[in-house]
Amino acid sequence: MTLRRYILAAASVLPALLAWNGASAQHTLGFIAGYGMANGRFQPQQEMRALWGMYSGGLTWRYYGRQRFVGGFGVDLEFQQSGFSFATNSSQVEEKKDYLYYTRHVNTLVMPVVWQPHFYMIRNHVRVYFEAAATFSYNLSSTYENEQAKRRGEADWRGDYRFKTPRDSRWGYGLAGGGGIAFLIRRYELNFRVRYYFGYSDIVRNRNRYADGGIDGPENPFPATPMRSPLDNLTISVGLNYRFNKEGFETWKPRPKRSKNREVFKYEL
Repeated sequence: MTLRRYILAAASVLPALLAWNGASAQHTLGFIAGYGMANGRFQPQQEMRALWGMYSGGLTWRYYGRQRFVGGFGVDLEFQQSGFSFATNSSQVEEKKDYLYYTRHVNTLVMPVVWQPHFYMIRNHVRVYFEAAATFSYNLSSTYENEQAKRRGEADWRGDYRFKTPRDSRWGYGLAGGGGIAFLIRRYELNFRVRYYFGYSDIVRNRNRYADGGIDGPENPFPATPMRSPLDNLTISVGLNYRFNKEGFETWKPRPKRSKNREVFKYEL
């Protein structure tokens, strides 16, 4: 009889637990736009400069609960500008003002898979969150500018960059991290976010030779492709998300307490 009572008690609590979790779960879908900086980490090291004015934008989806710290997960799909710029004549001059730069701008489609721990403030009207993500990307197109070729008077010192399979990598991957704050207004979230993208793949393949490498024009300033050439990005973004749960976030309610067994045992001789 005792086992049966425990089973009935658990069965009575389970619907309440499911209702509590269901009411707290949230799906959000929105868009985000950002501005930031791009840079490269080349090996052997080069005299690099950061490129500001990079922009990004795309869609963002999240699924998360009302838990204060566990947070949720989601997926983004972003169009992002990245690139790099390095001085091709750094070994020939002494002052930085005399540097001539080779600059690439790369248009990239990025898909971050995001884990987002968070906590709420001001009776669930403000959400502060942190982010960790694995990113996967595809380089759509690119442009270049070669200041040294411009000084030499070459007509094709800038233009569209032609991807070559033996030399260039279109696919990429990396990690990202950051955080932000969201203001919950009825069924909307206004987000302000900072995220740093750490590239682990190379934009130019590791040092190699290919058939027509000797006849590349100003688009390719490398006498030999570098050993490593990952790209990083810093973006500051603002976004607006729509929450699909009609109830939204209510004041936190305690978990339903398990009913106590009120059976009184009488011990008789």
